[in-house]
Amino acid sequence: MTRRDWQELDWQRAAPADSEEGRAYLEVAVGPDDQIMMRESNDPKTVVVTTRTKWEAFIKGVKAGEFDDFADLAETDEPAGK
Repeated sequence: MTRRDWQELDWQRAAPADSEEGRAYLEVAVGPDDQIMMRESNDPKTVVVTTRTKWEAFIKGVKAGEFDDFADLAETDEPAGK
């Protein structure tokens, strides 16, 4: 799969409905052979590829709170890391 082919995928953006244009958000698509493709919306040429099995394990970890230590969970108007 080439970079040109990546543009044809159905990218899903993890952004709130009232998201500001120009902010970076995670985008995910399913590629050939059930590969999971990830990129940031402000850098669409850089794509990370993983397997569905690894992606599902990651999602389970997120839901279980395994990565909460990496996030700033204080209530603010700014996203974590800003």
